[in-house]
Amino acid sequence: MSDCCDCYTSKFDDARAADDLARYHREGPNDTTRRLLDVLRAEGVEGATLLDIGGGVGVVQHELLGGGVREAVAVDASRAYLSVARREAEQRGTAQRSTFLLGDFVALAPEIAPADVVTLDRVICCYGDMESLVAASASRARRLYGFVVLRDTWWVRAREAFDNLARRLRGVAFRSYVHSLDAIDAAVRRQGLRPRYSARTLVWEIAVYER
Repeated sequence: MSDCCDCYTSKFDDARAADDLARYHREGPNDTTRRLLDVLRAEGVEGATLLDIGGGVGVVQHELLGGGVREAVAVDASRAYLSVARREAEQRGTAQRSTFLLGDFVALAPEIAPADVVTLDRVICCYGDMESLVAASASRARRLYGFVVLRDTWWVRAREAFDNLARRLRGVAFRSYVHSLDAIDAAVRRQGLRPRYSARTLVWEIAVYER
């Protein structure tokens, strides 16, 4: 998600969506997504509803619909990614249990019903107004709230600053953000959720909260 959907359209285009889907078919979920999925499955998703925000080609959605989730709503600001996710759901036979919404989740949130499980896999770090995104998404989690986000360390900040500079020089509007993990945690807790699981890699933080 972004403050403008055009930022996502330019970065997450048809070519990148096709590449990501091919990689998913070839390798399955990446390491951090797999960890997030493992925790959610361990907590129990049988018969649950899912709200997957900024899910790209729909990896979390596809995996959990195949693992017991009853129905899923996918929200993404990239038309290309949403189209790929929809086609994949059709091929997997889960399209009738899936709803696809195009746009900025924060803007759409008032029209979106709560779900048992809410996920944001590498999404919070793509949104400048972290407080609004977390408040809107966490408030819709009836039971579990899981995310993967960039760690707030000097080496991650340095890498993202370099990448953002390169994007600006190329005329790319998209920016990434390294938000304070303490601030994210506080924003989630304000919505009545408490930590259930956390883990980290060199670059990423994986976290699951429960209501």
